[in-house]
Amino acid sequence: MGASARQAACRPQGAPVSPVMANLFLHYAFDLWMGREFPAVQFERYADDAVVHCVTERQAREVLDALRNRMVEVGLELRPDKTRIVYCKDARRRGSHEHEAFTFLGYTFRARKSRDRKGVQFLSFTPAVSKGALKKMGREVRSWRLHTRSDLSFVQLARRINPVVAGWVNYYGRFRPWEMNPVLRRINAYLVRWIRWKYERLAPKRKAIAKFQEIVTRYPRMFAHWRVTMAISVV
Repeated sequence: MGASARQAACRPQGAPVSPVMANLFLHYAFDLWMGREFPAVQFERYADDAVVHCVTERQAREVLDALRNRMVEVGLELRPDKTRIVYCKDARRRGSHEHEAFTFLGYTFRARKSRDRKGVQFLSFTPAVSKGALKKMGREVRSWRLHTRSDLSFVQLARRINPVVAGWVNYYGRFRPWEMNPVLRRINAYLVRWIRWKYERLAPKRKAIAKFQEIVTRYPRMFAHWRVTMAISVV
């Protein structure tokens, strides 16, 4: 999220209106206002979620106070549970703060151990799929009940879930894709259970796993998540 030292995350709320009208209103009430009042401060907004980048805590508090007043002017308010100043801790910013992480668009941004091109470990403030997004994906995977669909072939199962899973991999896999492994391995576990249900001779788990690994080796692109090599293992 850039080189800013601190960020104020805000989420205005108001009366229910259409998404298009709400976006147009916030473009006037927030986007244009920020550009006019704080031209040097960068920000991102999606619908009614926004992240504002500030270089100091003092600047963050100034922007936040002004933003609260602005929302009152236009008949909105900032949600207390969503609005906070976050310290972007990393190798250069070694201090501490009440809030050192935030979630935006399904990603959680916080300090994480990383490695540079030479393999040297350092602390960076980086995004990865949020716990909330992982739980949501997990619930959807369970709802598919893949292991019970013995009426379908392996290829048909792939065609059914690939559009959704490919979307997850393409979006959440942009940063630290291995953080998605718990969900992707769960899909594999359901596929192994499908094999055990579908073929009586493969009912023993070890035989089903061996068959699953054979299929992965022969057809590595059948399922969208198999392209993420670290996710091929089975729970």
